[in-house]
Amino acid sequence: PDPFSDEAGARLYKTGDVARYLPDGNLEFLGRNDEQVKIRGFRIEPGEVEACLTAHPQVRDAMVLATGEGSAKRLVAYVQAEADEQLASTLRAQVAASLPEYMVPSAFVRLDAFPLTSNGKLDRRALPAPDDEALAHQAYEAPQGELETTLATIWTELLGVK
Repeated sequence: PDPFSDEAGARLYKTGDVARYLPDGNLEFLGRNDEQVKIRGFRIEPGEVEACLTAHPQVRDAMVLATGEGSAKRLVAYVQAEADEQLASTLRAQVAASLPEYMVPSAFVRLDAFPLTSNGKLDRRALPAPDDEALAHQAYEAPQGELETTLATIWTELLGVK
């Protein structure tokens, strides 16, 4: 029930968002009181992705973080696993088989051990940034024909990528 409303039957709903009132009466969004992240309009629980990753026999432990800001925000999975050249592709397939595409991390970083603070907690700031090897790659197929070449040129200019 909404204790701030005079309307009968008015309700408040818990969202997980944390905000504060500003002196002018507006609300300022401060973050979330859980681990949920929002990427490209989709709400993602990193714990779901971590559970899917740890179900793989090679993975001892996993941590999923959202890195970047705005439209460059992406999921990065940090895993404690044995060294394997195909690890990123294998884990990508594992997650894609169980979860929607928007929940599949764009990079998989293998670590021997997670960095810890002096208190023994995960030191998120000490986690390495994903390098090119951490990204799951797809085979490149060049555009064929005049139409595909023109479209590829337009997308290259628009997105600012090769």
